[in-house]
Amino acid sequence: MKKEIIPVEHVQNVIFLLRGQRVMLDSDLAVLYGIGTKILKRAVRRNLDRFPADFMFKLTTDEYHALRCQFGTLKRGEHAKYLPYAFTEQGVAMLSSVLHSSRAVHVNIAIMRAFVRLREVLNANKTLALKLKELENKISSHDESIHTLFEAIRELMTPPEPPGKQIGFHVRESRAKYGMRK
Repeated sequence: MKKEIIPVEHVQNVIFLLRGQRVMLDSDLAVLYGIGTKILKRAVRRNLDRFPADFMFKLTTDEYHALRCQFGTLKRGEHAKYLPYAFTEQGVAMLSSVLHSSRAVHVNIAIMRAFVRLREVLNANKTLALKLKELENKISSHDESIHTLFEAIRELMTPPEPPGKQIGFHVRESRAKYGMRK
């Protein structure tokens, strides 16, 4: 088996969730492709008709600052002068037709595998979440039954109240009152 040019785990670390979509930023893609971000953006601008809004979008200033906060403080000179582009899975696939190199093809294969693996993990988590919800529902119905059972046990543990009128001979404490000896 041929060694992968980029490990899938590395690609998964640079996939973000923005605007409800899993995306990759232009700077991360440029690093993976082994080219400068400026070159990648230039290739995209020359072929804008290949990148509709559902393939690629430019981050807003707020989105960019939110991502910067996630990464921590950036070193001087390492932040972008222009707002980055975010590419969806389809946009990343389209990049291979814009960037003409064998590395671009191999990188795209690794990226597509990462997106597929990420989808599989998310589906597995959804299945697990559904099973967990079913278990919670079963437990909550059992909780009601167990609560009722404990109530019944508590009732059995409480001593019965003495009946109103007692039957039989009873010695009264007040014998001295009538002059009786013990």
